[in-house]
Amino acid sequence: MVLAGLCAGAGLALCAAATGSSASVQGAASDTGAGSVTRAARQDNRSARRHPTARAAAVGAGGLSLIVEPAQGLGQIDRDVAAAKHSVDMTMYELDDTTIEQELVADRRRGVAVRVLLNGGYYGGGFSENDDATNYLRASGVAVRASSASFALTHQKTITIDGRTSLVMTLNLTSRYYATTRDFAVIDTQPADVSAIERVFDADWSHSPVTPSAGSGDLVWSPGAESEQVALIDSARSTLDVENEEMDDTYITAALCDAARRRVKVGVVMTYESSWREAFDELTACGVQVRTYAEDAPLYIHAKAIVVDGREAFVGSQNFSPTSLRYNRELGIVTSDPGIVTPLAQTFVSDFRGASPFSS
Repeated sequence: MVLAGLCAGAGLALCAAATGSSASVQGAASDTGAGSVTRAARQDNRSARRHPTARAAAVGAGGLSLIVEPAQGLGQIDRDVAAAKHSVDMTMYELDDTTIEQELVADRRRGVAVRVLLNGGYYGGGFSENDDATNYLRASGVAVRASSASFALTHQKTITIDGRTSLVMTLNLTSRYYATTRDFAVIDTQPADVSAIERVFDADWSHSPVTPSAGSGDLVWSPGAESEQVALIDSARSTLDVENEEMDDTYITAALCDAARRRVKVGVVMTYESSWREAFDELTACGVQVRTYAEDAPLYIHAKAIVVDGREAFVGSQNFSPTSLRYNRELGIVTSDPGIVTPLAQTFVSDFRGASPFSS
């Protein structure tokens, strides 16, 4: 069983630490003020986002730290955005969080240079989910642009503050989902990473071509992430833990099956969706332990994470689909920092326990 294998490989301390929880823009700027009316009508679930007793994530010696959602809430992200002194650059697939939006406006009014790049839809075809945020921010003087039509989607979820700290996230800033969704955010203060992320932001902001850099060597960009994801899976020798929202890439499923056939203990935890049933059948047939949450379960798996042998991990915006890996703008990070890997592995243990074995 994958859980037993993971506990044996990671040690009793890791398994004892698991909680056991089973919980699931377009257009020209407008000065009509319509966005302000919409903001007033929408409310955040503030108790779900704040978690005032949760400790702030401490950045480790390697320049990285992890936020685990929903347990830790949005307090750290709120504080970082509100404390900006010089600049905030945000790339976001979906923005519908009145608190974050108001913090961006407050930053702008304090003289902080704020730029918000929002997904503009499939190859620029429009994405109405971002209209309210776009209207409100523009009406309040914040610079907002829709993403380039050269990408299928801009699904990246990143905030860079003062050119010194980048948050590389699996979560969208949509407050209605915070309390029930498994997600992660990596706080990255490594100068080479932040510089690389800002360079891509500048290019994407101006809709200019760019060849993204891996920064300090750990950044994983889409388009072009498929081979890196497969290589990471192929590197597993004992355990492989996977959480994702989608399972629709034949190269990924083949790599997971290859790992299982070479006796790696492979576990996959997802929220069930009928679209992934064929892939789940293939994975279980080759020996992968697939567990799922019902679509109406208290916890929804939106995270995109891979833990290899309890020693290396990926966290990012990439789903397991050809569109996400080959054609979208996406960003993730691979690290062996124990401050990231250990809590990811702990969370997998908890989520695996809470899910039900998939059966066709």
